[in-house]
Amino acid sequence: MKKKILVTGGAGFVGSHLCERLSKDKNNDVYSLDNYFTGSKNNHVKNVTYIEGSTANIEKLITFAPDMVYHLGEYSRVEQSFDDIDKVWEFNKDGIFAVLEFVRKHGCKILYAGSSTKFGDGGLGRSASPYAWTKATNTELVMNYGAWFNVPYAITYFYNVYGDREIESGKYATLIALFKTKIKNNEVLTVVSPGTQKRNFTHIDDIIDGLVLVGENGYGDEFGIGSGEAFTILEVAQMFDGEIEMLPERKGNRMTADVMVEKTKALGWSPKRKLKEYIDNFKSNI
Repeated sequence: MKKKILVTGGAGFVGSHLCERLSKDKNNDVYSLDNYFTGSKNNHVKNVTYIEGSTANIEKLITFAPDMVYHLGEYSRVEQSFDDIDKVWEFNKDGIFAVLEFVRKHGCKILYAGSSTKFGDGGLGRSASPYAWTKATNTELVMNYGAWFNVPYAITYFYNVYGDREIESGKYATLIALFKTKIKNNEVLTVVSPGTQKRNFTHIDDIIDGLVLVGENGYGDEFGIGSGEAFTILEVAQMFDGEIEMLPERKGNRMTADVMVEKTKALGWSPKRKLKEYIDNFKSNI
């Protein structure tokens, strides 16, 4: 019997890499559910069945009982969430309730992709933006479903993922991809003040290594998947050797986050890729 695995957000940056990794195992039947808000059909990979639609409608859209659900398909931008609060609520609050009811009905395990913003600035970051608050409270709901209904779960936390298939331009672009695009176009690198806010940039391959390991072997909360290396945004911009322009401060922009990787490392995971090597490789191939 093949194992049926559902990845919500499977056409997104992280989700597409996860689908690709899972689909290489011939014992897996991999399915993606994505509303294509930030996901793209350009991210489709072989041997994955793609279903288009909202996680809020998962009960109608998914007509089989999966063995495992990786729930990555949520709104995931901090600063933009102030303007997109209706989408944040639909994707993150309506979505999590429907997904949890779905896994409860089918008796399958859920891996929930939480947000490290929950731990930002000593815990104050959990309410700093609509995005951070919905993600933090969703982790509590997942844990409660585990306690109330015996739903098996694992909760992971990513730390500033970078790598192939990032969104490179527009409102939802991520930092490393945005800097790469600006360098290629000979544009100024913009850094939000004060520039000293630190991030633990983690390569997508390290994230996927952790996700698969926790999905198979992890139970409970606090499975952080993050590099131990921390850099300020200004330091990252300087690695690209471009001209830098400082922008005004923005709401919801945390200064630090505690990286918790002990439980993930106990399963045998460790980060193997370095941000500077990635950037140096990019610069040498422009």
